[in-house]
Amino acid sequence: MRRRDFLGLGVLGAAGSTLFGPGSSAQPVRKRPVIAWAGAPPPGMKLPQFMVELVFGNFVKGLSDFGYELGRNIDIIRRTDVFQDRVPSIEEMVALLKPDVIAAPATLEAVAARKATSTIPIVCPALADAVHLGLIASEARPGGNVTGIAPYIAGLPTKQIELAREIVPKASRVGLLTNMNDPKGPPQVGDLRAACVALSLSVVEADASTAQDVPKALTALASEGVDVAVVLQTNLLLNMSEQIGAIALEKWLPTVFGYREHVIHGGLVSYGVDLRWCYRRAGYFVDKIRRGAQPGDLPIEFPSKLWLAVNLKTAKALDVAMPAGLLARADEVIE
Repeated sequence: MRRRDFLGLGVLGAAGSTLFGPGSSAQPVRKRPVIAWAGAPPPGMKLPQFMVELVFGNFVKGLSDFGYELGRNIDIIRRTDVFQDRVPSIEEMVALLKPDVIAAPATLEAVAARKATSTIPIVCPALADAVHLGLIASEARPGGNVTGIAPYIAGLPTKQIELAREIVPKASRVGLLTNMNDPKGPPQVGDLRAACVALSLSVVEADASTAQDVPKALTALASEGVDVAVVLQTNLLLNMSEQIGAIALEKWLPTVFGYREHVIHGGLVSYGVDLRWCYRRAGYFVDKIRRGAQPGDLPIEFPSKLWLAVNLKTAKALDVAMPAGLLARADEVIE
């Protein structure tokens, strides 16, 4: 590794400091424990500011809940801070930094981090299909070096279909905006299909593997004449919240989501886990590991509360009458 590669290596919360002293040959000079933040936007895509605040901001708040202050008793280095001219792979980042803990914002990053190391603890606030992917042995006893939170709850898609029928009582044709290359996608689709069959609803699916696919997929659903669309809970579709909300409104398409962030950005209604809690709760796992716990001994956690959000402004624009009972149950109403 050439010395110029280290220029610009930033340590968040410790202005002007680096992990590497002048003339270093890639051996870290540690003043504080280091967390490697393995997240980065997909190539060619800028991470929306609301996502930075949701994911990274709440993670930092979670650390502060347990007495960690950036630059005082802990440091975080993000992949985007490692090099000036490019984002390194997670494998490169781990080999370079040799961090005390790796924070993997979502499942795909956790998979890459696990390939990079089987010894450094990995905390993921958004794990999906972790047993099948070989990240953990079981939810109760993960084993290995990965632990965290599973924000996908079995049976939740059924509730979302019921919600779709509640806001569009005469719906007979449901659209699914899918993202099947995300590990969180396939389990949701299976549940959503089954829920639609149980209610004698026909299903139309349109998949989006990249940001460029999202407008085409929504247009396809609208052209198929679906009465309401359910949008899967995946990283890509969450990042595209603003665009999805705008396109759905343009296409006169009522939408149901799993994440409240979609509703904040123009979606109609959401019911699902509160990601703010998930990312903040990750601080608990970091603290336990810093105090000597092995990640393999820390059970995977699941959110205990689901969040219902409604956007009345969007409802009015779509001429959708929100049932009074739904509004009374809502945790958040945007007017």
